[in-house]
Amino acid sequence: MMPILPLTGLRVLDASTILAGPLCCQILGDFGADVIKIEHPKQGDSMRGHGESKNDVPLWWKEISRNKRTLGLSLSTAEGTDIFRKLIQTADVLVENFRPGTLERWGIGPELLLELNPGLVVLRLTGFGQTGPYASRAGFGTLAEAMSGFAHLTGEADGPPTLPAFGLADSIAGIAASSAVLMALRHRDATGEGQVIDISILEPIMTAVGPGPTVYQQLGLIGQRNGNRSTNNAPRNTYLTKDDRWVAISTSAQRIAEKVLEIVGHAEVITQPWFATGSGRVQHVDLLDGYVSDWVGQHERAEVLAIFAEAGAAVAPVYDARDIVEDPHIQATEMLVEVPDDDLGPVLQHNVMWRMSKTPGSIRFTGRDLGQDTDVILSELGYDSSAITALKESESVR
Repeated sequence: MMPILPLTGLRVLDASTILAGPLCCQILGDFGADVIKIEHPKQGDSMRGHGESKNDVPLWWKEISRNKRTLGLSLSTAEGTDIFRKLIQTADVLVENFRPGTLERWGIGPELLLELNPGLVVLRLTGFGQTGPYASRAGFGTLAEAMSGFAHLTGEADGPPTLPAFGLADSIAGIAASSAVLMALRHRDATGEGQVIDISILEPIMTAVGPGPTVYQQLGLIGQRNGNRSTNNAPRNTYLTKDDRWVAISTSAQRIAEKVLEIVGHAEVITQPWFATGSGRVQHVDLLDGYVSDWVGQHERAEVLAIFAEAGAAVAPVYDARDIVEDPHIQATEMLVEVPDDDLGPVLQHNVMWRMSKTPGSIRFTGRDLGQDTDVILSELGYDSSAITALKESESVR
């Protein structure tokens, strides 16, 4: 028997694309929500064209749209908006990331939707939010990564600002958005009131980058790029082993810093007054990094990991995708799981993002074809087969 999922009974309309909104809805779907993915009936969701494909099957789509039923629906036609209004009356949550004013222009803005369904939670997720001088700008994760301070702080000291090779800002925003939705649903359950949530891609990653604005306001200091080093403690860096593999070492805790210097054969520095604090060690980072780098470079990665593990010091190998898939801890804890798929057979995906002892999440099915569930969803709204055929002929649905 399938376990009871914590969000069973909730209906979420996912009218968002790339990447924060879909990730938010993936999380909600993983924990039991009935997520209906609304896509343009001709173009589909542009996420279908992102990332690698196998035999024209988009691999990222299979994960980001798992546990979502798909509905091809045009929100810019009268027939499409009529269907949308009916859907809204059955829904608990709407997630959308159109530019501010788009839903209003189509006659389906939040005020009208809340009249139709007073308990509805409307999550509006855009690059810069619904208000302010940048609200109408196109917003993407790359822009947020630049404006949040992340790129300024990332990279070598003498190199350019560095952007991540993946959707960092979008992913942080998507995870934050799932939390915001649950808070709004908690309020709805207590009061019966729905509400509108305004979340930008920029703000969550600004929080993740840290207290830079506070430090600037209080001290006038601006953080700078420092490579893989930390401004809070040392040694902290990536180090190349004898067999040309990389390991990462951190010494945030004082006792760990002491163990690392004992391992690399320089216990004499532990008694120095400056070694007693992270900030003191940062003042001698070149010395400490040199000691650690020299020692690591004389040992193969497996030996480094074994010696550090035995001493209780903090070290980790720098993994690529193959390393992740083959790691015994990741396998044993099922951070990755194989999911059956009609197109790909068993497909490896990230598991649900956290474990719950009583109401665990589940991956019930992978991302589906455009409009695969249209007939069923429309029939649930009361449309008969002839009406559905007429709607498809009008190209309002697919």
